[in-house]
Amino acid sequence: MGRPSRGPSAPREPVPNERLALAAMMFAVAMTFIDQTIVAIAAPDITHELGLSSAGMRWVVNAYLLSLAAFFALGGRLADVYGHRRIMLIGTLVFVVSSILCGCVPTGDVAQAWMIVFRATQGLGAALMFPAALAVVVAVFPVERRGRALALFFGVSGGLTALGPLLGGWLTTWTWRAIFWVNVPVAVIAIVLTVLARIPNVEREERIDVPGAVLVALGMGLSVLGLQQASEWGWDSAATWVCIVGGLLVLVAFCRYELRLSEHPLIQLRVFRDRAFAVDNAVLFFAMLAFVPLFFFASVYAQVSLSASPNEAALYLLYFFIGFAITSQIGGRILDKRGARPAMLLGTVLGAVGFALWAGKLTDLSFSAQWPYVVLAGAGIGFLLAPASTDAVNRAIGASYGEVTGITQTVRNYAAAVGLAVYGTVLAHITTERVAGTLEGRGVPAALARQAAQKVTQQVTGHAQERGPAGEGGVAVLVKEATQHLRMDFAEANQWVFYGMAIALGVAFLCALAHPGTRVTDDGSIRR
Repeated sequence: MGRPSRGPSAPREPVPNERLALAAMMFAVAMTFIDQTIVAIAAPDITHELGLSSAGMRWVVNAYLLSLAAFFALGGRLADVYGHRRIMLIGTLVFVVSSILCGCVPTGDVAQAWMIVFRATQGLGAALMFPAALAVVVAVFPVERRGRALALFFGVSGGLTALGPLLGGWLTTWTWRAIFWVNVPVAVIAIVLTVLARIPNVEREERIDVPGAVLVALGMGLSVLGLQQASEWGWDSAATWVCIVGGLLVLVAFCRYELRLSEHPLIQLRVFRDRAFAVDNAVLFFAMLAFVPLFFFASVYAQVSLSASPNEAALYLLYFFIGFAITSQIGGRILDKRGARPAMLLGTVLGAVGFALWAGKLTDLSFSAQWPYVVLAGAGIGFLLAPASTDAVNRAIGASYGEVTGITQTVRNYAAAVGLAVYGTVLAHITTERVAGTLEGRGVPAALARQAAQKVTQQVTGHAQERGPAGEGGVAVLVKEATQHLRMDFAEANQWVFYGMAIALGVAFLCALAHPGTRVTDDGSIRR
């Protein structure tokens, strides 16, 4: 029997192609995941060619993460109001145009500002694209197949983060600018598949919470600015604490405003009344303090302390993804059978142990001594990431998937930006102290040693042997002669960063203990 007729006047809605829609959305968000890691591999070359400081290079990385976090909730809201397909396509165009402009950055005084601005607009494009893409997957697939589709979406998209270091290492041998241009063909494929998938664009007549969007962006921006600039301004600087405390107070004001705004808030904070949802986000926050910043710090460590090439640094990070890829599939099965809690507990324990053991081996200056712990750290993150993310999305009780995704991804990306800022400040401080101590031990006066150490710290994003301090003065000569000691100084400074990541995952374990252990079934019910 055929379908009942709607009558001659009833418009026939196109039936979306589920497979093409899922493929299109995964291609689109793949760019956002790859961009979180690909720049880290090329950081030394970008820094060297454009003449950026190490702090400036961290801003190039963090501008993307911070913009992604600040505008993600707004992106989800815009997708709900103006249609998921439309906002996804707009976000893709913003992202790819920004990528092209990042690759076309001119050298000279404008380079740093240019890169930071267009990395931020890249983040804005991603913030529009990602929640809309996820909402498309949710809307296209029926409930009985939605769980598998979401697991594939998060698993494959997250796993594509591994392509960042590999692509970065390969493309950088040609030109680092290609790491941005590679987004163009990916975006074209995503747009073509979206059109072919015949995805409907459903709109809702609701108000956009502009004051809330301004408050959350301002609060996140100020707090991360203070944390990141503490290495240059100093922890005793009034500007540092004005930014940190001011930003946190603005975020508190944002939460109070959203709770009092009964109609169409930017973020439905009432979903945090669900304890499982709150725990999922707490675990994601502390896990993301380690996951995304890792790629920047491990890449720079490999290229400085291990004297690795960009390709070799990419292979160094590939071992992390070997562990991640294997356990992410197992974590998804645990989620389906027993819920998110067991996967999160196992993942946080393995991650904390892996990062701690990895940190202890950094001063061996040998990859062969580290790789088992690199794999173990990746396995821990793999176990927890998809289960925590999927469980949180499944608990969209009384709120749209776009709104709930806005919350979880805002939490994740804000944590990544905070982690990069805090660890970067710690790394800069400890590196300066260690290098100054090394130079003083070689007879350099304390004042000159500290001045030279600060210059070395600004330059350690490149190969220590190839891009050491310029000049033929006595201190410069001593620095060049002490290259081996400086590599060890940088490795010791990185130990503090990696132990910090282990502690973050330890806190995530304590949070996971509070999960009620319930799980959302295919029919939407909650069971133990």
